[in-house]
Amino acid sequence: MPTVIQCPHCAEKTTWQDNPYRPFCSERCKLIDFGAWANAAYKLPTQDSPQHDPSSDE
Repeated sequence: MPTVIQCPHCAEKTTWQDNPYRPFCSERCKLIDFGAWANAAYKLPTQDSPQHDPSSDE
């Protein structure tokens, strides 16, 4: 029995085996995700660490 997964973009069910676009269901979903990644749509929130100011050591 083939493993069935949900496409991370559209949530359509697709098979893992013999799927050239896995984990996506189609080339369209794969390209949409790649475009979002290339445009930096996937960002993790970060907090910049405080910068050390050498002039304040005096």
